[in-house]
Amino acid sequence: MQAKTLTHPSLTPLQNPNIKSSPPILFRKAPIAFSTRRFHPSLLFCCSRNFTPQNRSHRWKSYCISPSQELNYGSSEALVEDEDDEEETRMNIKGQGLANQSIWNQIKKIVKFSGPATGLWICGPLMSLIDTAVIGQGSSVELAALGPATVVCDYMGYVFMFLAVATSNMVATSLARRDKNEVQHQISIMLFFGLICGFLMLFFTRFFGSWALTAFSGPKNAHLVPSGNTYVQIRGLAWPAVLVGWVAQSASLGMRDSWGPLKALAVASAINGIGDVVLCIFLGYGIAGAAWATMVSQVVAAYMMVEALNKKGYNAFSVSIPSLSELLAVLALAAPVFLTLVTKVAFYSLLIYSATSMGTHTVAAHQVMLQTYGMCTVWGEPLSQTAQSFMPELIYGVNRSLAKARLLLKSLLTIGATLGVVLGLIGMGVPWLFPNIFTPDPKVIQEMHKVLLPYFLALAVTPSTHSLEGTLMAGRDLRFICFSMIGCFAFGALILLLASTGGYGLPGCWFALMGFQWARISLSLQRLLSPNGILYSEDLSRYEVKKLTAS
Repeated sequence: MQAKTLTHPSLTPLQNPNIKSSPPILFRKAPIAFSTRRFHPSLLFCCSRNFTPQNRSHRWKSYCISPSQELNYGSSEALVEDEDDEEETRMNIKGQGLANQSIWNQIKKIVKFSGPATGLWICGPLMSLIDTAVIGQGSSVELAALGPATVVCDYMGYVFMFLAVATSNMVATSLARRDKNEVQHQISIMLFFGLICGFLMLFFTRFFGSWALTAFSGPKNAHLVPSGNTYVQIRGLAWPAVLVGWVAQSASLGMRDSWGPLKALAVASAINGIGDVVLCIFLGYGIAGAAWATMVSQVVAAYMMVEALNKKGYNAFSVSIPSLSELLAVLALAAPVFLTLVTKVAFYSLLIYSATSMGTHTVAAHQVMLQTYGMCTVWGEPLSQTAQSFMPELIYGVNRSLAKARLLLKSLLTIGATLGVVLGLIGMGVPWLFPNIFTPDPKVIQEMHKVLLPYFLALAVTPSTHSLEGTLMAGRDLRFICFSMIGCFAFGALILLLASTGGYGLPGCWFALMGFQWARISLSLQRLLSPNGILYSEDLSRYEVKKLTAS
């Protein structure tokens, strides 16, 4: 195994390791075909994933860039000049991607990528929202039981989103360095981590699911545990498939492909919706039917994600056990992300815990509002994914340009601010004007209406927050993200404690969430605007990454 430090490529002439005695005749034919056909601008904007050369350029690739051979320096000066011109032409053409466009064209390109990616993030909360709506029509007790059950099934699962973030970041970085073999090896390693974590969660829910629900619900809500445990045990069967699917999905997104994963999750959402209607409404299985429908849809989605990755020329069924050096390299990237996600999940779990202690109607209302909130916040997640897919090339890739990275962030924030206001109005309007979609219980509806103001204020800044944090992740400023999230957790938890002890009820919980979100956006914006931030500092030492190399 070999650890290599990421550095800027020099503009030295591109050398042909196979040329020994008669290179001029072979090479003089190549420059025209190489410079005009191989690096077409439309290919460069895309993920530059497929490096299979065509026509005459195939001969150049196979004879010119073999790293295992040595160069005969007896080449003529004319050959060196040709190589210099060719290298300059190649670098000029490669710059014609998203980075060189105006802010309006950037916005259009971002929307083109993030539009399908939005569907990816919507499908998960949509499944939970469908469960909430269907179960709420039958039983307020089962609706309330979904609160602690989703903590085990969904929020604890978000802890393992570090697999998705690490995969996307590593793939995007490797593609920025034009190394397809490294991409395949990284995917194989992350699939191994996904399988291990999936089986760990399967065993946890099987043997400790009931205990976790009992501890979380408290003695006052012991009647919610049986229904919640039924939901958790069924959903837990899909954990290995879910985490493997996340890795495959994130690899595709790192390749700037959002359509393939979207098709998979669209099919999964349809299966979940039809299954909920048939099993819960027509057959009367209640919360168990909803769990079975969601579990089956997740397994189908994972299989389709893997197949979508295979169609790109990678082997998504290849699983590699990492060496010690590779394990440390992955942990160096994943550990800060893991701590960040644990902190975020802990805060949302604390919110549900506080609401659970307020009674059945209050926790049912909180469950509805939190599911609609989650459904709206995922519309901002594609902005984070866009930053993680496109920023690495501008921050530490072969086309490094911090000015263009700042322009891209400006485009992301413009979209995020607009999207935040629209989502806030829509998300607030649905529970306000159409609460019967979720429950006919007037007491639950009354509790829902009490939190509309903090609901809007928390939701409005979320897309912009995703843009900022995605940029920080792309720049691998992970230590700051980790510590800032811990600080935001402490701030939000303090507000929550004061609100709970002061008797402010459910509105106090949501004002605590508002404070948590505003603290996140304030700290991230301040960091990125700092002269020592990743978008202004020329210090490349923070961008040094280890290269995972196959044996």
